[in-house]
Amino acid sequence: MKPENLKELVKEDRLIDNFLRLAAMNSPPLHEGEIADLLESDLRKLGFSVVRDNAGMETGGETGNIIATKKGSIPGAVPILLSAHMDTVVPTDGWGYRIEDGVIHSNGNTILGADDKAALASILEAMRVIEETGMPYGDIQVILSIAEEPGLMGLKHLDFSLITAKYAFVYDVDEPVGSIITSAPYHYRISAKIHGRSAHAGMNPEDGISAISIAAKAITEMKLGRIDEETTANIGIINGGSVVNMVPDICNVTGEARSLKIEKLEAQVQHMHETFANATRMHGQEFEFDINRWYDGYSLEESCPVVQMAARAAEKMGITSRICSTGGGSDANIFNAKGIPAVALGIGYRNAHSVKECIAISELAKSTEFMLAKILVAADVAKTPNSDTYLAAPYLR
Repeated sequence: MKPENLKELVKEDRLIDNFLRLAAMNSPPLHEGEIADLLESDLRKLGFSVVRDNAGMETGGETGNIIATKKGSIPGAVPILLSAHMDTVVPTDGWGYRIEDGVIHSNGNTILGADDKAALASILEAMRVIEETGMPYGDIQVILSIAEEPGLMGLKHLDFSLITAKYAFVYDVDEPVGSIITSAPYHYRISAKIHGRSAHAGMNPEDGISAISIAAKAITEMKLGRIDEETTANIGIINGGSVVNMVPDICNVTGEARSLKIEKLEAQVQHMHETFANATRMHGQEFEFDINRWYDGYSLEESCPVVQMAARAAEKMGITSRICSTGGGSDANIFNAKGIPAVALGIGYRNAHSVKECIAISELAKSTEFMLAKILVAADVAKTPNSDTYLAAPYLR
């Protein structure tokens, strides 16, 4: 079976119907129970053995991650993993859609949910094609995670003892199909608690020291936004004071910093710390500063087999592959940190996390075809001369 013939095998109407069925299900982070039940049922019907881990218990969610495994038809083929997440951002209440000129749009009041339900639909369609056609494949695992959107919470609690796959493909990027993300950032969350001195704002304000003013001074001096081509930083939440007639004695500030290079990230976080230190020192006050290493970054060589398999699949299909980096994290960060080489892949949706979210039907279908092509390429690896050399060695740089 040739990759260029895969387009004929994907049933587009079924794929669209299944995507809309999944997108209509409300599944914000930690509330994925209903959609997990549906997906587990579908995967079992497609010949997968399915288990759920204890990630829901660890995170306070309704369900755990889904780990589904299907034995391959090609003995010795490289085992691969297909990954997507079940949760979405909000708003989702009152979900609706419209189709115009071959593009599925949200109704303008909610997200569409293509991030990441387009990936869920593509995985199910690809598995249905395998069942219907008898195309060759190696061992396949499907990992569907919970609570990815708040910071990869589900995969952080994945039971990795259940993972037997050698390489992972994570479908979760708002880039055109054929985009291969080989590097993603390290991510730190920071929080600062600024101490001021309370006083009555009308009777004796001169006796007070505003914690909010100190925080504002620090943030004004802080380098934020795009620091360089590999580094970003942001202050996202500020909370201070309780009533308008009191000089606030506490202000809490929460932010983040990301970089493809850990040394740049640590320098940025140190800079953020110093701005708070300088501002509080000027007023003779104190502050508390906490750093949470949210997840590790990764960088893969283009020679890494997981990258090469994706690139070969694109080439065989006539899709233009594009090696690129991203400023966002995905479950690929966690897989790589756990020693499973993984790339995040473009799904083709646009305007994610907004009420303008949309996906072209052609991209949805192409994503499914690309998935099938990678499965075929992975099945061929076992037949390739010197395949042990091709699959060996650590490729994280």
